[in-house]
Amino acid sequence: MSNWIIYSIGFIAQILFSSRLVIQWITSEKQRKVITPTLFWTLSLIASFLLFVYGYLRDDFAIMLGQSLTYFIYIRNLQLQGEWAKFPKILQLALFVIPVGIVVYYFNNNIIDRDVLFKNEAIPEWLLWLGIISQVIFTLRFVYQWLYSEHKKESSLPLGFWLLSVTGALLILTYAVFRKDPVLFVGHGFGTIIYIRNLVILHKQDA
Repeated sequence: MSNWIIYSIGFIAQILFSSRLVIQWITSEKQRKVITPTLFWTLSLIASFLLFVYGYLRDDFAIMLGQSLTYFIYIRNLQLQGEWAKFPKILQLALFVIPVGIVVYYFNNNIIDRDVLFKNEAIPEWLLWLGIISQVIFTLRFVYQWLYSEHKKESSLPLGFWLLSVTGALLILTYAVFRKDPVLFVGHGFGTIIYIRNLVILHKQDA
């Protein structure tokens, strides 16, 4: 597959991720408190799927790992907001089955696939580990958000979510520079600005 198609998939995913942040940010600015609109989670789900495919096409385990860990948390937040039940049953089934099917197919298709994924010559071992650690920290924000929301019985984005977002984004930006990945660099560079702005809103909200 040509590079322009692969990068197009990645940029579309990042545009959707950035769109969800812009929507969340504008909504929060209007309400003068941090808000979590339903569209935030819907766009997250679509973008996560596309970025997972991008990671697969780029033989980038760090990207695939990050999206695999957060995909179902996005679905759970839609459930907490009462929106998941509004999705057509066939779409619900597809959103559950397709990503799982890709993973199963990938790891059972050919042992060479695993060698390419973990021993990509374009990604030195130290850089692979930086990418993995960055994605784990970035993903932990949604694990924290999920546990917090389960406790509160409502979908929300607490302080810890934004602190982990800034930390993870800065690490991923470092990874993107060494990896020479414009998709990650543009997406997380823009995202970092909004993460910091939400911290400012939260500070004013609690003042």
